[in-house]
Amino acid sequence: MQQIINFFLRNKVFLLYLFLMFLATVFTIQSHSYHKSRFINSANFLTGGIYNSVNDVQSFFNLRHQNKLLQEENNYLKSILYNSQGELKNAYDSTQALGNYKFTPARIIKNSYALSNNVLTLNKGRKDSIKQDFGVITSKGILGIIDKTSKNYATVLSILNTNIKISAQLKNTNHFGSLIWDTKSPNIVQLTEISKIAPLKKGDTIITSGRSIIFPKGIRIGTIENFKLDDAENFYTINVKLFNDMTNIEHVYIIENRSKEEINSLLNNE
Repeated sequence: MQQIINFFLRNKVFLLYLFLMFLATVFTIQSHSYHKSRFINSANFLTGGIYNSVNDVQSFFNLRHQNKLLQEENNYLKSILYNSQGELKNAYDSTQALGNYKFTPARIIKNSYALSNNVLTLNKGRKDSIKQDFGVITSKGILGIIDKTSKNYATVLSILNTNIKISAQLKNTNHFGSLIWDTKSPNIVQLTEISKIAPLKKGDTIITSGRSIIFPKGIRIGTIENFKLDDAENFYTINVKLFNDMTNIEHVYIIENRSKEEINSLLNNE
């Protein structure tokens, strides 16, 4: 103990200098938006690199499961291909959507699902033309919305996040509502504001409604687990069992709506 005290006494000037420098740095970052922005970007780069390295190791031991998911995705795409009407006249790059939507493959390097506001980190960022409010899906269904980006990485507000709502509907009808999460289970989310006249049945599929500029219509979300009617408001609240296993996801697709700016410009001029 005496040696520790002697160390501080011998180096008190230098330690005081380090303490004052730390305070000056903190105050500078807090009071200047430019410095604060540079600090956040640097922190994102550092933590993103760490998450990326850890995820590379985890991915190696998870190859069997990922190969199974890719096989399931191939089977799903083939079923669409061979059951579609007519012939496909043109081959196209699988990372490009036909029409208004572009798809960019990415990989999750950090995932959380035990919090009330869960955030994921992807290995794609501004250099890959990724921007805020792009949608994120997997081969099985919807995942979340891009929140922030740095040069090489992006964070995603998961559907297991109480700060987002997503427009969703019954696949068999046009009845739609808001998809939210009550924080109780990472496998179950809630679809609210569904009219009491909507025909509901356990096992029915829930999809995106296409009523936002983030997700196209028809992306799978999950199936009806159960539902209850709010007598006061005449609306159903539906528990939806997700197609995605939110505790075990790696490969994703980022969706860009190429018409987003045009639509926003039109809405802002109303």
